[in-house]
Amino acid sequence: MRHTRRDMLALTATGMLTATASTHAQLPHDKGDPEFQITKGRIRQSVMGWCFKPMPALELAKHCRDIGLVGIEGISAKDYPAVREFGLKVSLVSSHGFKKGPVNRDNHEYCIKTLKERIDLAVEVGCPSVITFTGMSEKGIDHDAGAKNCVDCWKQVIGYAEQKKINLVLEHLNSRDDSHPMKGHPGYFGDDVDFCVELINKVGSPNMKLLFDVYHVQIMNGDVIRRIRQYKDVIGHYHTAGNPGRAELDDTQEINYPAVMRTIVETGYKGFVAQEFIPTWTDKAAALRHSAQVCDV
Repeated sequence: MRHTRRDMLALTATGMLTATASTHAQLPHDKGDPEFQITKGRIRQSVMGWCFKPMPALELAKHCRDIGLVGIEGISAKDYPAVREFGLKVSLVSSHGFKKGPVNRDNHEYCIKTLKERIDLAVEVGCPSVITFTGMSEKGIDHDAGAKNCVDCWKQVIGYAEQKKINLVLEHLNSRDDSHPMKGHPGYFGDDVDFCVELINKVGSPNMKLLFDVYHVQIMNGDVIRRIRQYKDVIGHYHTAGNPGRAELDDTQEINYPAVMRTIVETGYKGFVAQEFIPTWTDKAAALRHSAQVCDV
């Protein structure tokens, strides 16, 4: 049976696609360089501890030290002394959580008290930043009132932060992904990064910053690199994760992390970039090592 040139090209392409798909399916997830260690260090890499549970914090800290990460966050404060003995910095101190935030004035006393306590803890452990959130939208609180409530609350804390030389970093979260309680947060008030920057500017302090989570920004707003350049003066911390799925920074996701990291370097940013993906690879340490390699630009 004779085949036309078009038939042969179609058959060849199909064969190549089948072979590629077959090869990809056979590749182990643990495909990073098992010997890689951070050498360039232009990005001060950290890791978010909650993503790697049930791995104990000290085991994760050992992997960080071996790979060359310099910080860790999202772990219990009781583990701070031990991880610091490994030579790691505490890169971010947690606070009141993303659900109960200053969008509701009834939460102000709790948020102010918690933020000041965590500022003191940050000073104690030599951490530059304490995280804060807007909280979830609530019935009866319209957009303008919610925005004012947030700004009023942070203004009651920011003077203390300035005095202690600690940054408050407001995290923008996506409200789009409802597949997992930590992949997205439907109903989160501060789900627009441009709006979060408006809130920060209304607080009007050099110690009020943006936590730029690349994963969340990609989902809700996109145009990541342009926004990094646009908001470079108010960004105080970064988080990473692959999208879709909040998994590894590998070839199954859509964000070009080397280009993102080079942009961060170009802006002159000197703070931490924390790996906050949820590992899917069998070897979680290999997943961390691979993502560290991707970001070591």
